[in-house]
Amino acid sequence: MNPGSETAAPANAESSVAFPPDGLIIVPVRDTVLLPGTVFPIAISRERSIAAAQQAVREERQIGVLMQRDPSVAEPSAIDLHRTGTIANVLRYVNAPDGTHHLVLQGQQRFRVVEFVRERPFLVARVQRIEEPETRTPDIEARFLHLKQQAVEALQLLPQAPRELIGAVQGITAPGPLADLIAAYLEISADAKQELLETIDLTARIDKVAKLLAERLEVLRLTHEIGEQTKATFDQRQREAVLREQMATIQRQLGEGDGRAGEVRELTEKLAKAGMPAEVEEQARRELRRYERMPEGAMEAGMVRTYLDWLLDLPWALADEKPIDIAEARKILDADHFGLDKIKRRIIEYLAVRKLSPTGKAPILCFAGPPGVGKTSLGQSIARAMGRAFVRVSLGGVHDEAEIRGHRRTYVGALPGTIIQGIRKAGSRDCVMMLDEIDKMGQGIQGDPSAAMLEVLDPEQNSTFRDNYLGVPFDLSRVVFIATANMLDTIKGPLRDRMEIITLAGYTENEKLEIAKRYLVKRQLDANGLKPEQAGIDDEALRNIIQYYTRESGVRNLEREIGRTLRSVAVRIAEGSIDHATVHVDELTAILGSPIFENEVAMRTSVPGVATGLAWTPVGGDILFIEAARSPGRGALILTGQLGDVMRESAQAAMTLVKSRAASFGIADDLLQKSDIHVHVPAGATPKDGPSAGVAMFTALVSLLTGRTVRSDTAMTGEISLRGLVLPVGGIKEKVIAAARAGLTRVMLPARNKRDLEDIPIDVRNHLEIIWLERVEEAIAAALEPAPAPADTAS
Repeated sequence: MNPGSETAAPANAESSVAFPPDGLIIVPVRDTVLLPGTVFPIAISRERSIAAAQQAVREERQIGVLMQRDPSVAEPSAIDLHRTGTIANVLRYVNAPDGTHHLVLQGQQRFRVVEFVRERPFLVARVQRIEEPETRTPDIEARFLHLKQQAVEALQLLPQAPRELIGAVQGITAPGPLADLIAAYLEISADAKQELLETIDLTARIDKVAKLLAERLEVLRLTHEIGEQTKATFDQRQREAVLREQMATIQRQLGEGDGRAGEVRELTEKLAKAGMPAEVEEQARRELRRYERMPEGAMEAGMVRTYLDWLLDLPWALADEKPIDIAEARKILDADHFGLDKIKRRIIEYLAVRKLSPTGKAPILCFAGPPGVGKTSLGQSIARAMGRAFVRVSLGGVHDEAEIRGHRRTYVGALPGTIIQGIRKAGSRDCVMMLDEIDKMGQGIQGDPSAAMLEVLDPEQNSTFRDNYLGVPFDLSRVVFIATANMLDTIKGPLRDRMEIITLAGYTENEKLEIAKRYLVKRQLDANGLKPEQAGIDDEALRNIIQYYTRESGVRNLEREIGRTLRSVAVRIAEGSIDHATVHVDELTAILGSPIFENEVAMRTSVPGVATGLAWTPVGGDILFIEAARSPGRGALILTGQLGDVMRESAQAAMTLVKSRAASFGIADDLLQKSDIHVHVPAGATPKDGPSAGVAMFTALVSLLTGRTVRSDTAMTGEISLRGLVLPVGGIKEKVIAAARAGLTRVMLPARNKRDLEDIPIDVRNHLEIIWLERVEEAIAAALEPAPAPADTAS
């Protein structure tokens, strides 16, 4: 058959199906109700519906149309269908070129399902045909005439109602068909139409349809009134706009008035003082001429005016640069930040270069480190030291390139990107711009914002940065860009290459104590409405908060706990019970609750097979425990604790190294052959990876197999090789600080990491004994306790 043509059933249809005398082919439909006396097209796509339609066309049978109770059911069965439907003639069957099947149906008569007799290859049901009531009482006749009058009025209120439809309504002589016809064309839900289909009583059906039609009639009347009012208002506004334009023309010819002409004069004066480059000024004057010629009420006039305002508000001219005072800058940095000596030294070097070469291409600094160590506040200190305006641009969560480059002016509501907006906010072309959380930029379907940042942060290109909204180049070369990040791994390689990374590690316990005394307590006193003479926290209590209530690289949680402590004092002062209070260490448990952190190193390493390792995390260093256990078996190695591939390889290398040196450690060969070794790293919900746990794993295995415990005051880090060498690892400063924070006194580090010794704070170095390792044998000698003495058999 030809696609799209009226046809009999296809050749591959099912063979003829036997039907009971009162049987009817059933076609289920979604959200559609066919009413008697109406012609309605439906689309079918389910295999059973297509087979039913083809069978009906082939045998010239009528079909029954039933609506599903739940339209989300993909392949409805008998229980999913309503029991009342409409018997219909198939006027046309169309198989469209796109593969869809369409039926044009004419509703004939209501029916009610008695029972379903089969479901395959399509639904077949025994049905009871429902005859239309013939009763014509005066009451029904009155309702019939009223309903017809409502229908004609509704059709006349429609903007393009066909006259044929009005004539058809007026020509209907029976109340039942009229009610069904009106219900078919009413904009009501399918459930409401199903309810009308199931209403057999003529009086009740006419009343329901009349009520629904009356509601629709009210809407049509209101819409008609609003339309007439809108038309009259539009005509009035159009007339006013023409008169206003004529008046403006007359005023321009007479040299009177101060409307658009005065606005253009004001913009021209601003343009002359803006100090724009020649290319930008030419573009601005071109847009200004367009704006001057535009009619008063033109929609585009507002867009052009907004564009001109952006061009005129930007600081094109370079202000007189204040000389940088290096001594004053050093005072500002020392006053704003405690510690961070290496960072301050690099910032002073940066400022010195800017002082000696103001027009030089300075590097883009990126402060990388855990949260709460003062990255953002360092940018503010640099701005103060340079005497420049400071503006912060948050890049966290930005995933649209237009957020950086701006939207084109063709879009409604277009604006420049965050870079140009920041320049306008600062009001200076040589401001200090903090690009906060540059590692949190994402990539979406609208483009990659990190790719747009390449031009912004390239000193060779940013002198001609072009924002999509402005459409003209803007010089960013004098802006001092400073970025912050928590993790460098998420920053794209080309973008990272344009920045000089300055790493900020966590603070030591003594540094946190000084920061708390100098800044945090004072800040929390002000935040909680207290004065220094009213409340305070002694040094021992502060140190206790640092040790047992916070364990972080930065000081944000420390400040929160200080705030909690001072608020308890504020409550008592507000109640009038005290005038002054200093919190001591013995009051902390009552205020902050039981200590959150405790020293568990001694407990975790009191048995053979447990070693303390050191780890680097995005929020600073931390300690982790390597636990090994032995059970009877066949020499298998079991690894658990959500370890990454590299860490699993470290454990396998450690096991191989133990086997190769078993004799030197006094480990019997058959002990390894007849035992399964299980290595576990606790905190199994946290993913762990990296090679730096190799020394700790090797030490834990030797401790397990020799029965010698690992010293509880010792932590270790380092990668191992199969030759027994201890190889260097990263994050030494963070790891050593974490060891000191956990109360350890000895750390074992790879000897090739001695270059990182100067990065470790002096007070931490003085607190810890550092043991440098060349080979794994040195680790065993330094880490393991002596072998236990033989048991006294006499006792």
